[in-house]
Amino acid sequence: MKRFGFEGKTLLYALDHDAGGSNKSLRFIGQTWPQAEAVLRRADLLLNFHYAIDPRLLACARRTALVDIDPGLLQFWMSTGQLDVPPHDCYLTTGETVGTPAARFPDCSLPWIHIRPPVCLDQWPVTHDRQSEVFTTVSSWSSASWLKVNRNGEAVLVDNTKRVSFLEFVDLPRYTKQPLELALYLLDRDPEGQLRVIQAVKDAEDRAWLERHGWRVRDSREVTGSPEAYRSYIQRSRGEFSAAKPSCMDFQNAWVSDRTLCYLASGKPAVVQHTGPSSYLPDGEGVFRFTSLQEAAQSLEEINTRYEHHCAAARDIAETYFDAQRVLETALNAALRPSLESVS
Repeated sequence: MKRFGFEGKTLLYALDHDAGGSNKSLRFIGQTWPQAEAVLRRADLLLNFHYAIDPRLLACARRTALVDIDPGLLQFWMSTGQLDVPPHDCYLTTGETVGTPAARFPDCSLPWIHIRPPVCLDQWPVTHDRQSEVFTTVSSWSSASWLKVNRNGEAVLVDNTKRVSFLEFVDLPRYTKQPLELALYLLDRDPEGQLRVIQAVKDAEDRAWLERHGWRVRDSREVTGSPEAYRSYIQRSRGEFSAAKPSCMDFQNAWVSDRTLCYLASGKPAVVQHTGPSSYLPDGEGVFRFTSLQEAAQSLEEINTRYEHHCAAARDIAETYFDAQRVLETALNAALRPSLESVS
């Protein structure tokens, strides 16, 4: 935090429940409530990535903006009463289709302003490693990610994990000579697995299943222990191959991962699952969006045929559409002005 100018500028708090579990009190760690309130009142804008933030925190800020980085999911949770989001002054979303006729989900009657996910180009310079041979990604696996949906009048739970999507393409290594590696959060080799034995056993079975099909599997903790380790892992990769959560395809929200942006900024081409039509995101130059195993294999082949070309295209995409300086300037100007209008 010190490196980025945030030393001594972080407020941590916990919600303490009373004996009945109904009332919640805010308890700040290392600060008193009056001290925290004074900090919030000095701020020009509070950006909320937490969604269901305590309304008392919002009430202290001069102006508030909700930042939707889970387009489709957030609106689904809100519209079905699974998430109670307090009112904000401004509503920002990284989802292209949110609040448009193309959306497959409600807009919750909110005036959404469209922004793009940002990547700091200075922190992610182009890096060419002649020894890089593997397409990689960093991902969750079987974390508790269930969607509660209504089917035929009954509430059912639908698995919305990356595991579901990746296993649809488990045979991909048999269709390409390109080495593929997944850095996954698995519990079979983690101390936490001792407390979640059933999940650890399942993860061990999944690891073996992936490896039998030709995937290289690493523990995500090995490559995400620090910002430097995470950046090094991405920049030592040849490119990215990744799937998306099933909800992204169901909602057709044109979602793109901020992790993918780090690959692109580093000059690493990306082969990612197609999450819906995009008005600006290229397909076939630097970024390839696949809907089938065959398309994924063909995309890897095309990249390797003209690798340097697609590396340059990847960086160009990051600079043109996701430069943090321009994206955040647009977002902050939109959030701080009284009149709300969509910006792209």
